[in-house]
Amino acid sequence: MTIQKNISLKEYNTFHVEASAKYFCEVNDLIELESLFVDDRFRDEKKLILGGGSNILFTKDFNGIVIKNNIGGIEVISEDQESILIKVGAGNDWDEFVEYTVSSGFNGLENLSLIPGTVGASPIQNIGAYGVEVKDVIETVNGFDLEDFKEKTFTNSECRFDYRDSIFKSELKNKFMVTSVVFNLSKDGKVKSNYEAIKNYISEKNIREITPSEIRKAVIEIRKSKLPDPQEIGNAGSFFRNPVITKEKFESVKSKYPDLRGYKVNDNSIKISAGWLIEKCGLKGKRSKDVEIYDKQALVIVNYGSASGIEIKNIAEEIRDIVLDEFNISLQFEVNIL
Repeated sequence: MTIQKNISLKEYNTFHVEASAKYFCEVNDLIELESLFVDDRFRDEKKLILGGGSNILFTKDFNGIVIKNNIGGIEVISEDQESILIKVGAGNDWDEFVEYTVSSGFNGLENLSLIPGTVGASPIQNIGAYGVEVKDVIETVNGFDLEDFKEKTFTNSECRFDYRDSIFKSELKNKFMVTSVVFNLSKDGKVKSNYEAIKNYISEKNIREITPSEIRKAVIEIRKSKLPDPQEIGNAGSFFRNPVITKEKFESVKSKYPDLRGYKVNDNSIKISAGWLIEKCGLKGKRSKDVEIYDKQALVIVNYGSASGIEIKNIAEEIRDIVLDEFNISLQFEVNIL
């Protein structure tokens, strides 16, 4: 394991913004990670764990050590005719893992196809899409406490999963490094196809047998039609969380905007589209230098080349302020801003 000094992080974040790290290293297994943790030179340095860099915005250099998590491996823990328990290294590419599960006949993750990032990031923000959240199939999350450098395992309930949230994004933010995740996947072939975009795809393609493979194809095609490829255009996917508002607030907004759609969370809470709010404010497609509110999906902010992290952050804050003024609804950033 090589520890480098003053390394550019531009190629390690999907916004492709320039920033540097005081120290940088890539860890490929637990032995390398443990050797780093016992090295007195870095014990007191600030630590930042990077996976795919797809949910982070650098607005300044990082004065500490950036640890690129490349811990791989896929291990079958147990299996029967109905389900399989799989332990997956945190550094594995998320979509490659989803493709592996679908092609192997395991279902539960197909709706989460083409989400950028690594397996280790999936429990941190409880990734979700098209009616599915990863918490539904996570058994345990394994990793290291960055304060006492001891291995710890969290059960599903101990992860305190919520909408785009977990204990790793709140109480343990920057205090825990995920090294592997154990997934409990089914073999029954049952799928979740009631999300409107998927239903429309199935109808248009006249698909009669709805398999996990067909759901994966649908999700990939839908995502590609409206979301920019971070390898081609700098972005971090959805910049904002979809807000959850009270039923009373929903009815108030809907009285002014009849086309508002909501998704029931519980008896008094409704989730609405942040992208819809931004678009209604006339911001979709707005561009300032190399920063744009993406013209195909207002939830996404893109960097067309030379934008700085500060410039992107300023646009995000402007969006948040305008939406607050118009709807009295506060948008929360989904992207981690440093």
